[in-house]
Amino acid sequence: MQITIKYFGLLVEVTGCAEEVINTSAKTISALLEFLISKYPELETKNFQVAQNNTIVDKSVPINQTEIALLPPFSGG
Repeated sequence: MQITIKYFGLLVEVTGCAEEVINTSAKTISALLEFLISKYPELETKNFQVAQNNTIVDKSVPINQTEIALLPPFSGG
């Protein structure tokens, strides 16, 4: 399956890109994250949430969209 991954904030610095398209057989968000951490080991030490279809999802959720966003904590006011 071809998935577009979008990175935001400090995760752009970690990965060196704001967006990339990957081919993966991952069926869950957790499996996708394992793949991404193997590619970018520093991700394991970062705090972020995952959004699928513009909704924050749990890592056990099946992948059902072709666009996933990794979102670091946001601050502001």
